[in-house]
Order: sequence, then structure tokens, then C-alpha cells
Amino acid sequence: MVRVAPAFTPDFAPITPLHGYRGEAAAATARPPRGLTVAITREAGARGGRIARRVGQLLGWQVFDQEMLGYLVQSETARVEMMADIPPDSLAWANLEHARQLDARHLGGGDQTELLRLAFVLAAKGEVVLVGRGVGELLPAATTVNVRIIAPLNQRVAYFSQWLRLTPSEAEIEVTARDRVRGALQIALVGSDPDDPTQYDLLLNSGRLGEAECAELIARAVRVKQLLPDAADPFLPQSGDGESEPV
Repeated sequence: MVRVAPAFTPDFAPITPLHGYRGEAAAATARPPRGLTVAITREAGARGGRIARRVGQLLGWQVFDQEMLGYLVQSETARVEMMADIPPDSLAWANLEHARQLDARHLGGGDQTELLRLAFVLAAKGEVVLVGRGVGELLPAATTVNVRIIAPLNQRVAYFSQWLRLTPSEAEIEVTARDRVRGALQIALVGSDPDDPTQYDLLLNSGRLGEAECAELIARAVRVKQLLPDAADPFLPQSGDGESEPV
């Protein structure tokens, strides 16, 4: 069963004020994540949720979609259970990063900012798959595989038409509306445009590759990232590389 500490209990209280950030004193007791996190955003109808579940099965990791995160926000018992095995210094890091983001983005309270808090807590836990809201852009690059799942519009419309039993025109309206809402929420909460490809480790077209191959590529990227040194710079020559030409 899953856990995340109650948002307003002493164990889950931020170690610094949410506003008027004073990170220097807290940083000494805060430990960044050591385990990896997969963060997936997706276009509506691109089957990102189904791919995330396949990734979870391949890696043996727990998957947290927006429904599960929403449940954790509402359920104090579930939050407490999920927090039980997270070390205090990892929780300190999660609280510190959450406080920084609230200050940097001038965010208030509410369920959306609690979802953001949970994303940091789950990243501190490590070995989880997070779906939605573009939170991968805020997590440490060294310990996050940030993924965007896309697909051609006609395939996404066909998927929604079958799934929700809509006419093609109704399904297209639904897909377009969901994309617009998701994009606006990501920009408001995270500050990144979901259509900016430079923020992702992987940009995968599920319409061409299919669910199984997308999931396998994500799992391979996790295994590759587990082998990289924390400070690895992919633009620097690696051992054994010959002289490279500018591209």
C-alpha cells in the first residue's frame, strides 16, 4: 500500500517557511534522491497512462497517476503509510524543494500545490513512475528520466472515440480540450511548456512505436541513467571516444 505524510502534520511540515525561503540552514540536513524517478507527460489519447503502467511492470516500480496522487492528497492515512519508509533527510530535501518552488513561482495553497509536494516526496523515495503535470522538469536531472508521449491527432481521436464511445467530431473536441487544460496546468504549476522538446530525456511517438516498445525504451533509459556518474555531462567526450566533429 502507498503512503505520503499528511500535508499538515508535524512529520510533513516544511523545514523552512513556505514563503521567505531560508534554505542555507536546512540544506545541511537535506539529502537529494539517490534512486531514479520516471516522470511521464502525455498528449491526450497517446496512451501515456497505459505505457506508464507497462514501465512500472518492467521495472517493478509503483506508478502514481493523477488519480492516485489526488487520492493521496485527500487521504491522510494513505499519505502517512507512504511516508513511513522515507528517511528524514530525504523528506527534508522534498520539503525544501517544494518550498523553493512555491516561492519561485508565487504559488499559494490548494490541491495542485499539494500534488507538487507529493511529487517531490515520491522522488525522494525513488523508484517510482509519476504521470502528468510535467513535474519531471523540476526534479533533479541526474535522478529523473523525463518523458513525453505523443501520437498523431487522428490516432488519438480514434482512441478517444472508441474508449468514450464518442463520434469522431466529439472525440476531437474532447482531445483538444484535454490537451489545452493539461498544458495550462503544467505552465501554471511547473512553468514549462509541454511542447518544448528540450526538457525531455525521451520524446516518444506511441502511434509509431506502440505501447510495448515505448515502455521498453523508457526502461532502457532508466538502466542507462543508473550507470551514469551523477555529474556526467553527455556533451563531454567519454572515455574511449575518438576526436569528434561538430554536428
